[in-house]
Amino acid sequence: MRATVPRYGKGTELSKMTAMPSKSRDLLSTIQCPADLRKIAREDLPALAEELRRTIVEVVSRTGGHLASSLGAVELTIALHYVFDAPRDKIVWDVGHQTYAHKLLTGRRQRFDTLRQFGGLSGFSRRSESPYDPFTTGHSSTSISAALGISCAKHIRHDDAKVIAVIGDGSLTAGLAYEGLNQAGDTHKDKDLIVVLNDNDMSIARNVGALSSFLSRKFSAKRLQEWRREFGDFLKSLPRIGDDIYQIAKRSEESFKTFVTPGMLFEAFNFDYFGPINGHKLNHLIDILNNIKNIQAPVLLHVTTCKGKGYGPAESNPVYFHGCSRFEVETGVCVDKRCIPSYTEVFGSTLLALAQKDERIIAVTAAMPEGTGLKAFADSFPERFFDVGIAEQHGVTFAAGMATEGLRPVVAIYSTFLQRAYDQILHDVCIEALPVIFALDRSGIVGEDGPTHHGLFDFAFLRSLPNMVVLAPRAEAELQRMLVTALHHDGPIAMRYPRGAATGATLNQALAPLEIGRGEVLCHGNDLILLAIGRMVPEALAAREILAQEGLEATVIDGRFVKPLDRELILDAVQRIPRLLTIEEHVLQGGFGSAVLECLADGGLIGYRVRRLGIPDLFVEHGPQSLLRSRYGLDAKGIAAAAREMLKEGR
Repeated sequence: MRATVPRYGKGTELSKMTAMPSKSRDLLSTIQCPADLRKIAREDLPALAEELRRTIVEVVSRTGGHLASSLGAVELTIALHYVFDAPRDKIVWDVGHQTYAHKLLTGRRQRFDTLRQFGGLSGFSRRSESPYDPFTTGHSSTSISAALGISCAKHIRHDDAKVIAVIGDGSLTAGLAYEGLNQAGDTHKDKDLIVVLNDNDMSIARNVGALSSFLSRKFSAKRLQEWRREFGDFLKSLPRIGDDIYQIAKRSEESFKTFVTPGMLFEAFNFDYFGPINGHKLNHLIDILNNIKNIQAPVLLHVTTCKGKGYGPAESNPVYFHGCSRFEVETGVCVDKRCIPSYTEVFGSTLLALAQKDERIIAVTAAMPEGTGLKAFADSFPERFFDVGIAEQHGVTFAAGMATEGLRPVVAIYSTFLQRAYDQILHDVCIEALPVIFALDRSGIVGEDGPTHHGLFDFAFLRSLPNMVVLAPRAEAELQRMLVTALHHDGPIAMRYPRGAATGATLNQALAPLEIGRGEVLCHGNDLILLAIGRMVPEALAAREILAQEGLEATVIDGRFVKPLDRELILDAVQRIPRLLTIEEHVLQGGFGSAVLECLADGGLIGYRVRRLGIPDLFVEHGPQSLLRSRYGLDAKGIAAAAREMLKEGR
């Protein structure tokens, strides 16, 4: 399957990207740190911006990554490092997927082609990677709280360095951002805090909600502020009386300005508000940053940018190029061919088909309609689709409210982001056993986005909750049946599935629900049991074939359910074959294997041997999914090797 994106629009010809003056190609090579950047003349900075964009596009076309957001922040990055003295001054980037230019300007240029590759640079900000990254990021809306903490710590240590938080308008849909703003405006220890609002009218998808609508009125406010500035300059130019008239006019303006500018929101938090200004005009950015850096109060600078700036396909389709795979620079066409549908696509199409027959089905997501496969659902049933923005906590409680009215809300959120709503799952859904269905996309090893995005903790944090059912499909047809099972279940239920292409199995035509808590024996053998869950089941079957060639016969069981376990099936199997290998793409602590051990202990069995395969007590680095699975023994070869070792130990 070749994913295509729009080609260049009018005024964004390819020649503007590829025909680069030779001078601009020499600038980036001279920069090893921000101090070198500040040696470059201002008039040469636009050429540097062009070279940064060229480098980012060329590398991301080979590695994949978060292209549109990084292209949109190039001038802002240059201006911040031109004005502030990093790493003494701390620049905290929200999420961190817009930091590619920042990495290039802070000593990582020579390793930039390793971006998101195993052993290479992270795709986000990371403290362990560089002293210029003061805070590790990956999830949204943390920058203001982190920057405020850093600022207050500096105040305690009598350090007058500045702290700058760069946050997107999409990240402002999360409550955490306002918790940080609220404290910042109410403390006397944050005089060195500057918040830069990078407003591009997007998060991953188009922004939603009242706040987005409020900020989108920036253009009329921008015209007003430009008029104010020009008129103020005129008044001050009047001989002798000009400055006095200007001050009178400014005081008069205070009585109505909050009704017509977006600054009213931030001034309510006791921030001095400036903007909005064009985030691609370097001279203007540098001037205003120089002007506000010495203000002894919390400051918010509102800049407007274009996501994907400078690369036509990314400007035309910023949603696709938010997080893209490899592509052809000349055309913007994806080069990663895939014929088998992804788990996400199977989930989306199945939910849409079920919703056509059941009006109770509601879809809820947190700024991920495309990423969770719900775009077609949203188009077909707009009144039954809700994108709550980057607000997972709200999304879960919102769904719980709908469930109390007899609806069947399906909350589709990436596993790593559902972690943000743990209390709401426990308190608002599970206590009253409300029928909320959680569809956990991107579970297990995700790949190049690394430790902040791997979905390796969901079994552990969900299976401990009373009333919660947890299950995972081994293939597409199982995902379909599990979704039907979830919609029939009268209580909370979570189904997790991995990122990427499925197995290519035939999809179900007749979707019958599964019996809750029942596993399935797929193959019989007398030497040992391979008890797997989810994506590890096909790997276990492949490992069985490897072992069979060596004369070893394994029973393969698909656990299907992490909670409740099929206690009868597991105890009976282990009594007959007392050698058990559990396999999961999840951390070992508190996961599927732990649940099986609890089952065996509670069942009073003795004389058996168990080994668990999963992720050890660490955070998994970034890299290709297949490489990482192999590294942790979670592929057919690794499973077969563990089985051989287990059988050898028993002889």
